[in-house]
Amino acid sequence: MSESYKIRSMSAAEVDDAVAWAAAEGWNPGDRDAQCFATVDPAGFLGGFVDGRMTASISVVNYDDSFAFLGFYIVTPEQRGKGYGYALWKAGMEHAGDRVIGLDGVVDQQENYTRSGFEFAYCNVRYGGVPTPLEVSGGPEIRRIGAPDAELLAFDAAVFPAPRPAFLEAWVGTEGHVAFASYDEGKLTGYAVARPSVSGTKIGPLFAVDAVTARALAAEAVRAAAPGDIFLDVPEPNGAAVALAEELGLAPVFETARMYRGAAPQIDLDRIFGVTSFELG
Repeated sequence: MSESYKIRSMSAAEVDDAVAWAAAEGWNPGDRDAQCFATVDPAGFLGGFVDGRMTASISVVNYDDSFAFLGFYIVTPEQRGKGYGYALWKAGMEHAGDRVIGLDGVVDQQENYTRSGFEFAYCNVRYGGVPTPLEVSGGPEIRRIGAPDAELLAFDAAVFPAPRPAFLEAWVGTEGHVAFASYDEGKLTGYAVARPSVSGTKIGPLFAVDAVTARALAAEAVRAAAPGDIFLDVPEPNGAAVALAEELGLAPVFETARMYRGAAPQIDLDRIFGVTSFELG
């Protein structure tokens, strides 16, 4: 390892570089993910630099005092195998402290994560392809929204392991993102966000109280998306979510291992029909 190797928080431009690296790895990030991600914990985006040039990245974003999520763990191909990634990994773990940490890792790295204290929880599967339009009659009222209100924030906090108001403000309101909420007799029952990505459109999150609601939200999100491929990241244990992806005509693209260091959060997977992102949970 070079003596010039330094680890520090990334600048906004360097976070953009990390997102570009993720695109090069085939992870298909959203076009405006970087600016949304940085609203949560800018200090959690760490880079490793050799002679001033970024050669490794990791994000360990602290949502609150008890939960963090890890992503963007990448080393440039020419610098792999030299210890730069592991040194950065340790810095990320230090940033999280004693928080529970979640990650969505490629399956072939699962043993490495296990050695670092992570335990497998379940698989998330990315489904993709040109969607089949869904015909919906009846069902919940669907409204397009431009910002999260208190009801939506509370709904999200009951499904995600930590409150994330600043992130959702950006995620729902960012230019190019299209968000919908569902209501039953005036009560919010789910929401979905569609965003343009390097390839096609990604839908995430897709949270709903039941499959009928999720289907109605997915139909609106697909209609609002640009023509072309749609991607939906589905928790494999949620059979209704898998069925919805298949009804949309999507096929598995790849899968990740959702793992946690520390006690796995108690979340209702039956309400998760689409993960927000593999990078921030």
